Amino acid sequence: MGRAAEILGVTPGFLRGLDVAKLFVPQRSPGGHRRYSRYQLRLAQRARDLVDQGTALEAACRIIILEDQLAEAQRINTQLQQRINQDAERD
Repeated sequence: MGRAAEILGVTPGFLRGLDVAKLFVPQRSPGGHRRYSRYQLRLAQRARDLVDQGTALEAACRIIILEDQLAEAQRINTQLQQRINQDAERD
């Protein structure tokens, strides 16, 4: 956790706050230390950017979660639209 906090320029408490806010759940080493993936570090950086702009931590986490859900829904929508278009071309 210390190294991840150092990389992001945040405190370990900030990273624990992201875990509490359910933005992500880090893996644990056999010794119980938190281990963060690159994706989780990118999410933490997005949260830090929002917090630096004055957004509360809980709100920043919720915004990120909703943005990711929207992006996934848009991706699925695009795939479905492509299938519809392909089916229409066959008819």
